[in-house]
Amino acid sequence: MFLFAILGAAAVAATPALLWWVLAGDRTAAVVSRNLTTALGGGIDVRDAMLDRSARERAIEPAIERWAGRARRLTPAGRIEGMERRIMLAGAPREWTLERVLAAKLVLAIVGGALGLLLAASKPGALTVLVLLVTPVLGWFAPDALLAGRADRRQEAIRLALPDTLDQVTISVEAGLGFESALARTGRSGKGPLAEELLRTLQDVQAGMSRAEALKRLVERVDVDELRHFVLAIIQAESYGIPIAQVLRVQSAELRVKRRQRAEERAQKLPVKILFPLVLCILPTLFIVLLGPAALRIS
Repeated sequence: MFLFAILGAAAVAATPALLWWVLAGDRTAAVVSRNLTTALGGGIDVRDAMLDRSARERAIEPAIERWAGRARRLTPAGRIEGMERRIMLAGAPREWTLERVLAAKLVLAIVGGALGLLLAASKPGALTVLVLLVTPVLGWFAPDALLAGRADRRQEAIRLALPDTLDQVTISVEAGLGFESALARTGRSGKGPLAEELLRTLQDVQAGMSRAEALKRLVERVDVDELRHFVLAIIQAESYGIPIAQVLRVQSAELRVKRRQRAEERAQKLPVKILFPLVLCILPTLFIVLLGPAALRIS
């Protein structure tokens, strides 16, 4: 009861901060509009400019930067590079910046340690001491696990959408469109992470980057072997003068074969995966239903 009382008091104390976070809207549009309507000769008060910023910009973001700086000092350089790689594989979402992930790791570790300390103080014992040691570790690695799961789901979505997307590109090229035009048509008509990556690749080409370099950047942002093989085939076809339509046709057929093989592999794994729930959950229930009345009569 003592632990629940403390947790309830903490939740009540955190309510004003949460309400402030929710209600502190972003007033960037209003500030920009006022600045645009201000006379060119008029001065700008620095204090008023700072107060016109939202509460999130004035308080939350500097706090996130401070927490991220402390977490960065506790994290090895190799781990930070791995986090940047996972963020890129997850699509580099705005809510999953490196600073926010580092700050979340440190905050969750502290919160986990505080909860474990409260539990150990309310009910001392070997189990509570173990919880006290485990909860900070879980809080520290929880953002990494969430980020890795999001990155894996995104790569799986790209892998599943790649054969159909490549079929559309092949049909468009064979119909007379250029390679970039076919990618643009497929990216605009499609949905999901693969369509977004194709449009980003086209944006790199339009910005002045060569096709080979843009495709290499695409491979760096996506960790899918099939897409890597497709990009290498396109780059080699462009360098050796092979018709791209022929390469696309071969790659499309190969991806369809790989998709069928992957489906057959999953089908072969299904009986093994069903075995454990069948033995541990379904068969004991059947034994109880079928043999239970007989055992009661015999007893």
